[in-house]
Amino acid sequence: MNTGGSSDGPLVEAVEAAAYTLATDAPEADGTLEWNETTLVVVHARSGATTGLGYTYGAPETAAYIREHLAPVAMGRSVWDVPGANEAMGRAVRNDGRPGLVAGAISAVDIALWDLKAHVLGLPLTRLLGRARSRVPVYGSGGFTTYDDQRQDRQLRHWVEEQGIPRVKIKIGESWGSAEQRDRERIARARASIGDTTELYVDANGGYTVKQALRMASWLQGHGVTWFEEPVSSDDLEGLSRIRAAIDVDVAAGEFGYTLTYFGQMLRAGAVDCLQADATRCGGLTVWLRAAALAEAFGLHISGHCAPHVHAAAAACVPNLRHLEWFHDHVRLESRWFDGTLDPEGGHIVPGADGAPGLGLTLRTADAEPYRTG
Repeated sequence: MNTGGSSDGPLVEAVEAAAYTLATDAPEADGTLEWNETTLVVVHARSGATTGLGYTYGAPETAAYIREHLAPVAMGRSVWDVPGANEAMGRAVRNDGRPGLVAGAISAVDIALWDLKAHVLGLPLTRLLGRARSRVPVYGSGGFTTYDDQRQDRQLRHWVEEQGIPRVKIKIGESWGSAEQRDRERIARARASIGDTTELYVDANGGYTVKQALRMASWLQGHGVTWFEEPVSSDDLEGLSRIRAAIDVDVAAGEFGYTLTYFGQMLRAGAVDCLQADATRCGGLTVWLRAAALAEAFGLHISGHCAPHVHAAAAACVPNLRHLEWFHDHVRLESRWFDGTLDPEGGHIVPGADGAPGLGLTLRTADAEPYRTG
């Protein structure tokens, strides 16, 4: 147990973690990866009789890493000092290598500590952080490259016609950019499905080369696409910058940012029109809020990547938010295993509206436990 943190106020007495894996409802793929299951890693942080919840998405081994390496760092610290715990965890993992699984582990604990603090105070996280807006825009996200035309059409129409979401995204860059013609056909079909007034976004997940992305640009513009996510690898900041300078469509990236330094490099390179950051990867809500401030200093918006119920409250508390990703896999899983999930009707969610403390979420443990994998 940590003994170096402040002892002021209630202390973090326990940190527990578990992983749960759910099969997807159909085979899924984007431009550079295929998968058929999604793993949720849940953290509970406790002080006395009060518990906070956080989570990330990643390998089941993340849960063991949290139990063995991060719980001892967080325990014994003041519930009030979440940034201090975040800093301590970041220093403790130096020799393990922060990017990837370890960053997800830190993120989940950080989120749980913010939720715990809000629960101890009896406040929705929106009240604890301070709202900049009451409604948070979302966009429907899925449209996997493995979908046939009918499934893509059904999903898009569900978001637009049944839920009233005015912005949607599909995956392109199929098979590392080797199916450009099918990408074009799917974009055209997506536009036909959603009509002329709904915003259409595409995400290549780094599947294209710079020249491919530039070739696609006129097709995107011709079909009213306004958001081109990861046209090339997010590690290729020069390539992103070249594409951004050459096209009118907004270029977005940042979901694989594991440190604030990475976001600073991306912004200084002029690589994006909108910064994406994922609180379940970048270091939790502590670092996500800093990334939002960094983007604001560059005159840019921030968008929350996936895990919409983690981001909801923090997103309501930054002035330069563009939107959150209402990602099919995560919405399906979060709705199945959490009480307190939000309704995207009309294209926005309203975090904290019911007055529930913290994130407003409770894990339905009995429902999740049969799927435990770590």
